[in-house]
Amino acid sequence: MTALGIIAGGGDLPIAVAESAVDAGRPVFVVALRGSADEGIARFPHEWAGIGEVGKTLKLLREHNCSDITLVGRVARPRFADIKVDAKGLLLLPKVIAAARHGDNALLRTLVSSFDAEGFRTVGVEDAAPGLIAQEGVLGRMQPSADIADDIALAVKVVRQLGALDIGQAAAVCEGLVLAVEAAEGTDAMIARVAALPEAIRGTPAKRRGVLVKALKPAQDRKTDLPVIGVATVRHVGSAGFAGIAIEAGRSLVINRRGIVEAADEAGIFVMAFAPDAYPA
Repeated sequence: MTALGIIAGGGDLPIAVAESAVDAGRPVFVVALRGSADEGIARFPHEWAGIGEVGKTLKLLREHNCSDITLVGRVARPRFADIKVDAKGLLLLPKVIAAARHGDNALLRTLVSSFDAEGFRTVGVEDAAPGLIAQEGVLGRMQPSADIADDIALAVKVVRQLGALDIGQAAAVCEGLVLAVEAAEGTDAMIARVAALPEAIRGTPAKRRGVLVKALKPAQDRKTDLPVIGVATVRHVGSAGFAGIAIEAGRSLVINRRGIVEAADEAGIFVMAFAPDAYPA
């Protein structure tokens, strides 16, 4: 069996994908991106490479018999003038810079097509680690109340509008008021902004109100950058006074399902995955 090649950025997702693949009996090899990937990735077969060392990355993937590869984890958009590149990276750099001017989706599509052109098959997390895909339903003992349904519907609408403009994947809504939308700062920073708002317009741990919604961008390549929640997301949402979290079933990733359930029950918030057609565009 050929190995799954994982090009790993930061966060828990690359580790979760590697664990899921190994548990399914598939060998993995990780190219850990220097300056982004977490040290925890070192427990899997791996090598470190810079984001501009494309030739080195391709050579490593071939040496370790990787046919399928997946790109996962957070990678901050670099200052292109500061990237150390090898010969292969130098050839690719103009395409990458041009794509970056059109947003993250265009940048990711360029990277995917570049690996495909080298003879690899680029796969999404739903193929590499299907066990991480959110299934429709509620995680934990808390159920969303009937009066929060309108907040969820509005937040889904906002996120889809954001996604159409390639801005972000998350929004926070409380009793019909849009409190925050996600942009380049990421979900955790967005939640922190909500927690700093006046209590009159948001929930508190003593009186929970509002919802965080994460959903796939309409034009998003599903091979890259699916919405993700983990234990830290649940804890931040709980501390900020939200009533709960809603994500798209089949189009979002859940890292450490058992930990999420425990954290949600401890905080007294709901975590639910809704069917994409429950909120038509």
